[in-house]
Amino acid sequence: MMRTNRRIAVALAATVLAGAAGAGAAQASPATRGNAVPSACRPANHTAEITEAPGSAGHRHYRVTLTAPRGYEPCELAGSPTDVRFSAHGSDSGITAGRYGNQTTVVTFGPGHPVHFDIQVPSSRRGIPADEASFTLRAPDGQIPGTSFAEGSLKVATGTLVGPVRRGA
Repeated sequence: MMRTNRRIAVALAATVLAGAAGAGAAQASPATRGNAVPSACRPANHTAEITEAPGSAGHRHYRVTLTAPRGYEPCELAGSPTDVRFSAHGSDSGITAGRYGNQTTVVTFGPGHPVHFDIQVPSSRRGIPADEASFTLRAPDGQIPGTSFAEGSLKVATGTLVGPVRRGA
């Protein structure tokens, strides 16, 4: 519980600092900056859920779906999230994820435009239960400040990979 509270505090602090610093690609477009519309890409402005997806030969798959409520500015994401870590009940699993797939395709994310990415886990290895994933989203020109969190039941193992962000839920 203490670890989860610390993560929430760190995520909130990073979001506040990112907003104060201008947050580069995660800010509203030039056309709406005067209206102070916050970006959907900022971690505090979207939700993420992990669900089981159909498996493939030798792998279990999970889908992480990101959604943003109305009132946020659409933004662009590209490639796989970075700094992906998994935890169970606030305890780090020790598993980090690599990435696979095209890292240059750009997708629009925002209200009415959900996106998702795949977590691919080797089924030949013993899975470690997890209930949360933390990750950093990427824009076409670099990382978006702050850590996003997704909740849902999954099992991870050494060799886990994360695919690029794609359109749709």
